[in-house]
Amino acid sequence: MDIKKEITEFIADKSLIEDINFEVSNIVIYTKNRNFFLDNTEIIRNLVSKEKKRVEVRLDPSLLLNEKEAEEKIRKMDFGEAHITDFWFDEPRSIVTIEAERPEILSGDRKAGINKIKEETGWSVILARSPLIKSDIVTAIREMLYDNSKFRRKMLNEIGESIYNSKFEVDDKYWVRISALGAFRHVGRSAVLVQTPISSVLLDAGVDVSNPKEPVPRVDAPEFDISKLAAVVITHSHLDHCGFLPALYKYGYKGPVYSTAPTRDVMTLLHLDYINLASRTNSKLLFDVDDVKNMLKHSITLPFHEVTDITPDIRITLHNAGHILGSAMIHLNIGNGFYNVLYTGDFKYDNSKTLNRAETQFERVETLIMESTYGGDSDTQPSRTETEQFFLDIISKTIANNGKVLVPVLGVGRAQELMLLIEEWQRYGLLPEATVIVDGMLWDVTAIYTVYPEFMNSETRNRIIAHNNPFLSPIFKHTVSEEERQQVLAGGPAIILATSGMLNGGPAVSYFANLCEDPKNAVVLVSYQGVGTLGRTIQNGGREVDIELNGKLRHFSVSALVYSIEGFSGHSDRKQLERFVNDIRPRPRKIIIGHGEEGKILELSSYIRKRFRVETHAPHVLDALRLK
Repeated sequence: MDIKKEITEFIADKSLIEDINFEVSNIVIYTKNRNFFLDNTEIIRNLVSKEKKRVEVRLDPSLLLNEKEAEEKIRKMDFGEAHITDFWFDEPRSIVTIEAERPEILSGDRKAGINKIKEETGWSVILARSPLIKSDIVTAIREMLYDNSKFRRKMLNEIGESIYNSKFEVDDKYWVRISALGAFRHVGRSAVLVQTPISSVLLDAGVDVSNPKEPVPRVDAPEFDISKLAAVVITHSHLDHCGFLPALYKYGYKGPVYSTAPTRDVMTLLHLDYINLASRTNSKLLFDVDDVKNMLKHSITLPFHEVTDITPDIRITLHNAGHILGSAMIHLNIGNGFYNVLYTGDFKYDNSKTLNRAETQFERVETLIMESTYGGDSDTQPSRTETEQFFLDIISKTIANNGKVLVPVLGVGRAQELMLLIEEWQRYGLLPEATVIVDGMLWDVTAIYTVYPEFMNSETRNRIIAHNNPFLSPIFKHTVSEEERQQVLAGGPAIILATSGMLNGGPAVSYFANLCEDPKNAVVLVSYQGVGTLGRTIQNGGREVDIELNGKLRHFSVSALVYSIEGFSGHSDRKQLERFVNDIRPRPRKIIIGHGEEGKILELSSYIRKRFRVETHAPHVLDALRLK
């Protein structure tokens, strides 16, 4: 299908078209005709109806007002309380991204906002929210993308060319299969390879930080050929789902990586933090900063519910997974309706302070690939009300005893959930006054949360948009340096949120070593604790532990109270997993279960097969399974 030729033939006046480019599966018409640029609704509506693709008209870069004049002109326009903060000019694509504290004001009245900017400058407008907490990583990512704007225009067009100019037939020789490269019968290094006769796509590319012997996916599988890999799609930013991604570029991958925008930003931050941590501990690096930059150059972000072709025969749609900010379930429509797969990644089938629960309604799903972190028969979490009250009681008692509460958390997800909860308690006077420490990288992640309220539930989103941002509450104190941490330890009662959630690295280990021998203090485990980690050891009752600090192994006797709370998990418990399978529509014909300890996977698989009378599979790593 020569879609560019079809478009040229469809538009009667050929002088309106200066160039036609692809941006993945979207189509951009560049024109030197200002009237066509500003008023093309009828033509484009008819064209979209014919081609069933998104089409946009932009002014040719040669006719754009220069960047300095365009910025001055836009700043002089009266946009009320929008508070424009920055501009990112992408001249090769005729796009200006405008950062504003309240971008919804610019988009709300298009005649006075976006359309006015287009008319007076020629630039097409993308709106972005300014970080309400200063974020070097968000700024660096946006700079990186626009520094490589020429490369990205070419890359996006080449992807589109490969999608539209490749022919394929769905016949009796067409097939779909998956290969389990990681996170099957264990947790960590998630990776699923999806293959057809003409496409090879990788879903997630994680690492297992708790398993130094086998930390990466099995990319040595014979069917994995990095030179034939067409696309990578990342569900969310936890390292067990994205930590191997920059290494793919190190080893020669040159294709795109798809995710939501918050996933791109947070995973970049976590990748850089991984490099810093490995450098400090003289650990072997899987990748370096250049590989992270290369990943960013190839990144393509998608909103929820937007259908996007990523290969000639595979199109994806991202759906809310309810796990962490920007986490997505990946729906794959393969072979123009030949077969449909839903890959959940990690998901939460319950509402939280920050997110709505995972979605369950789809047009078609033949195979479901789902996680089972808490899929065991006894993995039932307490209700959210019980969980919150238990946590509140622990904090209140510890503070009353002049102690400190250490909460080891993952860098993204659980920490922000607890921040909202603690802020609410203090706002309503339910919690005694105490400093809430948000350590190091957690603050950087929280800054990213303030950029993307559209991915949150309505209550939190509306508070951020209305400039009543709970993350900016004065109760939170950001600490970075060791000197600041020592001041916290020497001070009065405090609630300390620090990474890592499994106590296998990060500042939480240092806090733990300083607090664990005092019975006035409490340690609250709210995350999954991997086998072999310090977190799992104390969760299972271990009270004599050895911890390496500053290169020396030291012994500690744990006298602090240790609590384990499952109800804050970003994963679904067993009952929620059952409800998800019961509620998903249409009902899958086949369910493949992974991302769980072997016993839990087998228990859930057996239950689903008997209860729902559906074919279930619990593959091992390196197993391959033909879906159709």
